[in-house]
Amino acid sequence: MFTSSSRRAVRRVVDPAAPTATLNGHDLVLEYGGTPVVHGVSLTLEPGRATALVGPNGSGKSTLLRALARLHPVKDGRVTLGARDGQPERAAALLDARRFAREVTLFSQSRPAPQGLTVSEVVAFGRHPYRRRFSGPSADDRSAVEYAMDVTGVRDMADRPAGELSGGEVQRVWLAACVAQDTGVVLLDEPTNHLDLRYQIETLDLVRDLVEEHGVAVGIVLHDLDHASRVADTLVLMRSGRVHAAGAPVDVLTAQNIGEVYDIRVEVEADPRTGRLRIDPIGRHSARSSASAAPAIAGSRSTESSEIS
Repeated sequence: MFTSSSRRAVRRVVDPAAPTATLNGHDLVLEYGGTPVVHGVSLTLEPGRATALVGPNGSGKSTLLRALARLHPVKDGRVTLGARDGQPERAAALLDARRFAREVTLFSQSRPAPQGLTVSEVVAFGRHPYRRRFSGPSADDRSAVEYAMDVTGVRDMADRPAGELSGGEVQRVWLAACVAQDTGVVLLDEPTNHLDLRYQIETLDLVRDLVEEHGVAVGIVLHDLDHASRVADTLVLMRSGRVHAAGAPVDVLTAQNIGEVYDIRVEVEADPRTGRLRIDPIGRHSARSSASAAPAIAGSRSTESSEIS
């Protein structure tokens, strides 16, 4: 479980040579097989802020995130890293792989379950950019791995074979490896997929911890609009490879914008208790109540089935 006490019990290790960076995409044009899929999009990920990319399948959000991580070729435009302390922007393409990996990490949903390795060994992959050839893990490496396992809730399975884990457990282990990498920029591609409800919310809480407690610049792709409104400072709504709207979640996630992009009617309101947005898609059976639709189940705790005569 991601508890505040466990986070504070383990020191977060920061590479003193790595500035707190801004990651920028300038007028990016991206292609698949010669066909443009992202059309001149500019995006800035700032320290201490979470930027969520949302949109329907095929809108280009994951491709854009991968381009920022140097994992998708840029047809036109450029990706740069700029430090907050006034240093000039650096072209990401000119940084060597080790230097870039000390500043930017990507959590990808397509990573397989490693065979023949324990969970702690997989989490330690995140420390590879800091290790010298033929050297073992340093005290800082061990501290970073312990911290990452604590905050992602995988410490109890540290010695388990990673190949025996469920899909959701593997997801959390790879997320821990990203945390252990200890970068100023964290990119997350649908990190809540395949997770139980508890770990979905705790993953979003972890993102906010990285932003608010450690000043990390976060870029996150999400399908769930409620999750996006919960976690993001800035929200980018994409449609057909272009930015349809960008800004604060309350300004972007309007019924009109969502209807135009997703081609469905929705109702949007603020939760009176929390102030967060609640988005209710209107389908053909939306008027059907949960209470009237639920069938009677023998042995359930409903009022009807548990009455004692």
